[in-house]
Amino acid sequence: MPRGHGKTLAQNKKARHDFAIEETFEAGIVLQGTEIKSIRNGRLNLKDSFARINKGEVYVHNMHISPYEQGNIFNHDPTRARKLLMHRKEINQLIGQTQQKGYSLVPLKVYIKNGVAKVLLGVGRGKKKYDKREDLKRKQQKREIDRAIKDSLR
Repeated sequence: MPRGHGKTLAQNKKARHDFAIEETFEAGIVLQGTEIKSIRNGRLNLKDSFARINKGEVYVHNMHISPYEQGNIFNHDPTRARKLLMHRKEINQLIGQTQQKGYSLVPLKVYIKNGVAKVLLGVGRGKKKYDKREDLKRKQQKREIDRAIKDSLR
C-alpha cells in the first residue's frame, strides 16, 4: 500500500497510540479557496479528526485548517467535513473493512505530493487500555536494548 511520500505537514501521533493500524490508503482532499495556502503554511491539526463513508464517498471530519490570514470573505469554515478523493475499488474495500466491528478510519497524516495535498488514511482497530500499556512496555524495552548495544560499542 502507498506510504506518505513528500513533505509531511501534519501528523496524528495519537492515532497510532489509540488504534492498531492494519492498512493505509492515500487520498486526495477537495479543498475550497484559501485552504491550500493554510495547509502549505502548516496551519492544520488532525488531533480529533476521523473519516466516515457516506453514500459511497469518504469524508474527513474535524480536521482543523486555520483560516488564511491574508484571506478575506472567501475564508472557509475551519472544521467543515472535507471530501476525500479515492478510487471506487478502494472505497469499496474500505466499506468492507469498516463494517467489521471495532474498525475505524483514521487520518494519520497530511502531506504535499507533487504539489497536491494528500491524506494518509489508516484502517485500524481501537486499542484497549492494556494494549496501550503493552505497546509502551515493548517500546521501553526496545529503547533499553538499543541503549545497551550502543553503550557496548563504545
